[in-house]
Amino acid sequence: MATPLGILAAVAGAFAYVGTVDPNEPGHYPVCPLLQLTGAFCPGCGGLRSAHAFVHGDLGAAFSANAVATTGYFLFAAVWVLWLVRAWRGQPLRIRLAPAWWWGIGALLLAFTVVRNLPFGSALAP
Repeated sequence: MATPLGILAAVAGAFAYVGTVDPNEPGHYPVCPLLQLTGAFCPGCGGLRSAHAFVHGDLGAAFSANAVATTGYFLFAAVWVLWLVRAWRGQPLRIRLAPAWWWGIGALLLAFTVVRNLPFGSALAP
């Protein structure tokens, strides 16, 4: 049980920090290198703003800043609960995804990145 609880403590600490130090104020966090070099949003752009809004309970702003990251928070929570239950029962956590799933996740992230950088996908931009 120590590992899932340790991971939860680390994630909670990171979210507490981002919740306290507002990424909407310039100078607190570095600028995304891809955004700085190319002007294009990567799939993670807006993730800190999303986490900040999520910590403050503003799910609309969290999804608006980065829909994929916000969905990832809920996915992480579900997997963490599964991990904790299995650890409580003394069973290892084994999640095996077929290669097609990994390719699908990669395609989804690529599509999200492309669409958020096009004029019609500006609602997905941070």
